[in-house]
Amino acid sequence: MTSPVGRALGGGVKPATIVHLDADAFFVSVELAKRPELRGRKVAVGGRQRGIISSASYEARAAGVYTPMPSQRALKVCPDLILLPHEGDYGGVSRQMFDVCETLTPWVQRNSIDEGYLDLGPCGLSDDAAVEAVVRGLQRRIWEVLQIPVSMGIATNRLVAQIASKLKKPRGFVIVAPGDERAFMAPLDIGVLPGIGNKTQITLKGRGITRVGDVLLKNDSELASLFGEGWRGFRENCAGRDDRKVNPERGDAKSYSQQETFGENIEDPAAIEAIAKGMIDHLIPKIRTDGTRVRTVTVTVRYADFSQESAGKSLPAASDLETDFYGLVPALIAKAWTKKRALRLISLRFSGTDDGPQQLDIFEEAKEKRRRLAGCLDKINATGRGASVLHGHQLESSGKGRRRGI
Repeated sequence: MTSPVGRALGGGVKPATIVHLDADAFFVSVELAKRPELRGRKVAVGGRQRGIISSASYEARAAGVYTPMPSQRALKVCPDLILLPHEGDYGGVSRQMFDVCETLTPWVQRNSIDEGYLDLGPCGLSDDAAVEAVVRGLQRRIWEVLQIPVSMGIATNRLVAQIASKLKKPRGFVIVAPGDERAFMAPLDIGVLPGIGNKTQITLKGRGITRVGDVLLKNDSELASLFGEGWRGFRENCAGRDDRKVNPERGDAKSYSQQETFGENIEDPAAIEAIAKGMIDHLIPKIRTDGTRVRTVTVTVRYADFSQESAGKSLPAASDLETDFYGLVPALIAKAWTKKRALRLISLRFSGTDDGPQQLDIFEEAKEKRRRLAGCLDKINATGRGASVLHGHQLESSGKGRRRGI
């Protein structure tokens, strides 16, 4: 763990209370919690034959393994790499991790399976020493309960806390004291800012911008030409200012997704559509079991060269019925599959969960009948005794590949 960054507080200045938690090599860490004898070795999680590396230990990263490197290439780069399949209960471990956080503060925003924000403002902590003590205690507690290492960034706002949490991984611990945000940000590589990818970095380097502080040396017209209409907000971020609040209800804590990597590349549109609809049939029962509904469905296709494209669409109202999403599939596949080349993978993701009361409409009675029927089918298919009810597209897609949930 690193020493805190920032100055000591005094004179009644309120401490920084926004925390960004970032789990270290999360998928690998979940697997190592089950196999602790592999700690300290070069370990990665991913598919062996045609898959990619989804997570790598820091020892493997030091040997040249990264995400999303094709697994076969990773094994060539690092011959002694221990490649593990996706077998852990990643969603369950994530929920437990954030449940531990909620024992400290109710203001927890679960942004993804391995990242989130905490607001310690309601905890009544009076100074930076108290904040550091409770956050270090939380870091230890997550390790003790789950054997998952996490890095923590503490600041006055979400942006600076997020950047701080990623500076000293693994098991990082960085505090940016109030008033130090601009000085903290200025020397950092411009790539630490969200939305600044490799191509953008190359463009900015050609304009003399390699560090965050370089942005603040440019005049308004230069910034407008570089960043368009959003240049003012970008400049605010470079100065370490961010007014977004931690909102437990906004974090997309729950999404449902599934992917299928094909044994052989597929270019039959009918087969692709049938497989995607089969994913709907697999995921929607889980959504009903959780007592929620979803609004948005996103389809992603991946080509043999590992490039990929996505397309999504949202319903006017969230739903837990397969039939509400079937009709969206053909158009989404057509929109995502622009290159019309053979595919090696397709994935489908539901998001935009809604647990609130449903809005009634003139079709609600018919929908409720379908919902009751779907519930009966869920029970039949959940028996695990060989009895199951399949849709036509599921029969069409059988044998096309091995489907895997995420």
